[in-house]
Amino acid sequence: MDTPAPVPAPSSSTAGLLNGKTVLVTGASRGIGRAIAIRCSAAGANVAMIARTQEPHPRLPGTIHTAAAEAEAAGGQVLPIVADIRDDKAIAGAVQQTVERFGGIDIVVNNAGSVHLATGEDISMQRYDHMQAINARAPFLLAKSALPYLRASAGAGRNPHILTLSPPINLNPSLISPGVAYAVSKYGVSVATIGLAHEFRPYGIAVNSLWPRTKIDTAAVRNLLGGEEAVAASRTAHICADAALLLVTSPASTYTGQLLFDEDVLAANGITDLDRYRVVPGSGPLADDLFVDA
Repeated sequence: MDTPAPVPAPSSSTAGLLNGKTVLVTGASRGIGRAIAIRCSAAGANVAMIARTQEPHPRLPGTIHTAAAEAEAAGGQVLPIVADIRDDKAIAGAVQQTVERFGGIDIVVNNAGSVHLATGEDISMQRYDHMQAINARAPFLLAKSALPYLRASAGAGRNPHILTLSPPINLNPSLISPGVAYAVSKYGVSVATIGLAHEFRPYGIAVNSLWPRTKIDTAAVRNLLGGEEAVAASRTAHICADAALLLVTSPASTYTGQLLFDEDVLAANGITDLDRYRVVPGSGPLADDLFVDA
C-alpha cells in the first residue's frame, strides 16, 4: 500500500484565507478530497471530513482518521465523520454534526466519486445505479441539506460556496464512450452546478465545478486507469487543492455557475508554472484526464 504524499505547507498568501469558516468535504480520506481538506485547514478553516473508510485497505492508502489527523496538523479544527453519502439520513446527520460542532457551514466540497469505465452493453445496472447515487445524487442531496446554513452564511456576509468535482460538458462522443454510465453521472452533476448556481444566486451562494485537466495521482488512476505508467504522467492532487482554495475564496455573488479546469483557475490567478505539481519532475508528456480533448 502506498503512503499518501504530504501536502505542501501553504504560502504566506493563503494562510488565514479561511479563518473562522467551516468547510464540509466528502470523499476526504484520500486523493483530491484529502488534499482539499488539508489545504482548507491550513488556510484556517474548520473542516468536517466525510468518508466511509475507517480501517486500512490493502490497495487504498489512508483512512478518514489518518486524513483527519493530517488536516488537524495543518492548523484547523477538524471533525471526521464516517458516513455513506448515498444515505439521506447519513447526510442529514453529517450536516447536523458539523453545525453542532462549528456553528454553521460556509463551504461544501462534493469530491466523493465512483469510477467504472465500461460500455453500455457490458455495465451492470447495479454498477450504473451505484455511480449515479454517488456521483450525481449525493452532491445534489448535500447541497439541499446544507442550503439553510449556506443561506445563513450568505446573510452574515461569509461568502458561501458549493464546489463539486465534475467536468466541463464536452459532447464529443469519443470522450463519452466507453464509459457512458460514468459520463452520465459526472455530466449530470455538472448540469446541476449550472442550474443550482442560477437558483442560489439570489441568496448569494456560489455553485461551481472543478475538474483536473490532466490525470491526478489517485487510487483510481493507480488501480483502474493505468497504474504506475499513468501515475508517471500525472500531477499530484495539490493542483486541485490549490485551485479549489482559489475558487472558494472568490466572490460568491459574481463568480458562480462555472465549470472549470484546475489549470485555468490557476492561470487566471497568475499561476502558470505548474511543474511543481508533476508526480515525476522532468518526465514526458502529461496524460489528459477523462472528458478532456487532446
